[in-house]
Amino acid sequence: MKAIVIHAAHDLRIEERDVEAPGPGEVRLRLATGGICGSDLHYYHHGGFGTVRLREPMILGHEVSAIVEELGAGVSGLAIGQMVAVSPSRPCRSCRYCLEGLPNQCLHMRFYGSAMPFPHIQGAFREMLVADAGQCVPAEGLTAGEAAMAEPLSVTLHATGRAGAMTGKRVLVTGCGPIGLLSILCARRAGAAEIVATDLSDFTLALAARVGADRTINTATDPDGLAPFTADKGTFDVLYECSGAAAALAAGIAALRPRGLILQLGLGGDMTLPMMAITAKELELRGSFRFHAEFPIAVELMRKGLIDVKPLITHTLPLTEAETGFRLASDRRQTMKAQIAFS
Repeated sequence: MKAIVIHAAHDLRIEERDVEAPGPGEVRLRLATGGICGSDLHYYHHGGFGTVRLREPMILGHEVSAIVEELGAGVSGLAIGQMVAVSPSRPCRSCRYCLEGLPNQCLHMRFYGSAMPFPHIQGAFREMLVADAGQCVPAEGLTAGEAAMAEPLSVTLHATGRAGAMTGKRVLVTGCGPIGLLSILCARRAGAAEIVATDLSDFTLALAARVGADRTINTATDPDGLAPFTADKGTFDVLYECSGAAAALAAGIAALRPRGLILQLGLGGDMTLPMMAITAKELELRGSFRFHAEFPIAVELMRKGLIDVKPLITHTLPLTEAETGFRLASDRRQTMKAQIAFS
């Protein structure tokens, strides 16, 4: 089978790999579609992010949908030929954090396409994938592209859960890539009364408006666009910070009202925080990292038509054009979510 393998920054190769047989409790899947994520792009452009660096060739990818090809011994509830969304989250279920009900913080997490541990956890961008049956969520009624969006949608569902009650809240979203747009969809579904979105690109902001933002602000052309929201100590109840940029975080904090909540999703590296403002306005800062239990909920919300991710999928390319897909995914002037069609 063919797989998409990163060797170093800008050294992306399509290579042959052996096809594995499923063991007990496992299934063999024929990959349908894979979405290119921000972390995939960090490996492609920089060979890693922060202190996480590539130390060996690694198959990329963790946003995937697939068709069930073969069932291992003891597998029930799945059928050959069935479309599934595949969760990349594989906690050990036995470490202290798993036992405390925090599987996304697992000490021995096997998350597809991650260079955090060594040897690296190989990813899912391969024509045939063996997965635990429990990773596979039936996705009938969805397109392969929609089913592959279950993973990033789960990220924003987890963040929204971290926020608590959202009904009637005024929400600011900084950074309108896929995670920012999915945050808009989740906040609206959770009952947000007003959503304002900021970014540096008119293309992404137009999509933000399409999926439900009440107002958009291009902070490149209108750097003081959030100023009206800073009056009387601020306006917004909740900030989804999805850019990972210090400037966006600082601007968002200035626009938060006292006792507002910061949800930090963007992973752009360590940032300097305006601690005086955080302290004086009694703000709460909550990190949000990955997900676990939210994955089947994401699939169900899409299947019921309660969240529509189709506007985010702007490009789909064949496996043979994978590197073109990575270049497109890096261009926020024309691309929101680029996906690779494996079959």
